[in-house]
Amino acid sequence: MLKPNLPTLDDREGCSVPAGFPKVIDAHVHVFPDAIFKAVRRWFDENAWHIRYPLTTGEVFDFLFANGVSHLIALQYAHAPGIAGQLNGYMAEKCRQYPGRITGMATVYPGEPDAGKILQDAFDAGLGGLKLHAHVQCFDINSEETDRVFDVCEANNKPVVIHIGKEPKSPVYRCDPYKICAAGKLERVLKNFPTLKVCVPHLGFSETREYKTMVERYDHLWLDTTMALTDYFPIAERIDLQEYRLDRIMYGSDFPNIPYAWDRELKWLRDSHLGADQLEMILNKNAAEFFGLDPQGEGHADDRTR
Repeated sequence: MLKPNLPTLDDREGCSVPAGFPKVIDAHVHVFPDAIFKAVRRWFDENAWHIRYPLTTGEVFDFLFANGVSHLIALQYAHAPGIAGQLNGYMAEKCRQYPGRITGMATVYPGEPDAGKILQDAFDAGLGGLKLHAHVQCFDINSEETDRVFDVCEANNKPVVIHIGKEPKSPVYRCDPYKICAAGKLERVLKNFPTLKVCVPHLGFSETREYKTMVERYDHLWLDTTMALTDYFPIAERIDLQEYRLDRIMYGSDFPNIPYAWDRELKWLRDSHLGADQLEMILNKNAAEFFGLDPQGEGHADDRTR
């Protein structure tokens, strides 16, 4: 559970991805307009940790590219009804400033008026999928309102990144993640939407065992590693990626909203004794497949038809 005043670590950061790594796609990077970014940092200061990298959207992109990351998946979420359209327009504009290097994900607030149209407009503007965050948005993943959002994604062949793991929860959330989040709830979505590609961040923390089993069972389920490999949160069982279905695991950093060095997780992967082919899957191939990027992770595979 998130608690106030969690430590912000002063671990040493590198100035590039580790030597010898293949191309790196960061599948979990957060961006917002300045006012919302500042509100997010205030929330973390009061309820979790001090964010080590208080950057603007452009600074986030420039920092990661300067340090050797090749492609970014930029995530956002609407914390209230009525703002998703504005956020989607902002995301599309920022992505156009870095052609071929950023996949921007749309947002929508499940159940808000015209949610389907808002999402369709975002896809028509070039955004590459949908990000949902159950802890913040407090929706029922098995509701008719959420099904309608998934229908739009499936019809457009767009993936969904959804924070549906129970942790990290916070007592200041408007809803209890332990009541609305569960691997079983997501499994119903996977059964009802068999062609919808879904990624659960943080390896499904705190149901890592359940998600490890599910990703072996469902070909349209992926997991990302964000914050689960950094030894920051107390996870009961240390993660051994060798035991996972590695063609469904993607690297993600959670940059810039992190309390430690930007490359802490990359160093974990460097020291994990994974083989070169395994690292290539985690660091770029799996994300390229999930988000529909070309084999080099530069731009989308269908850009040539636009």
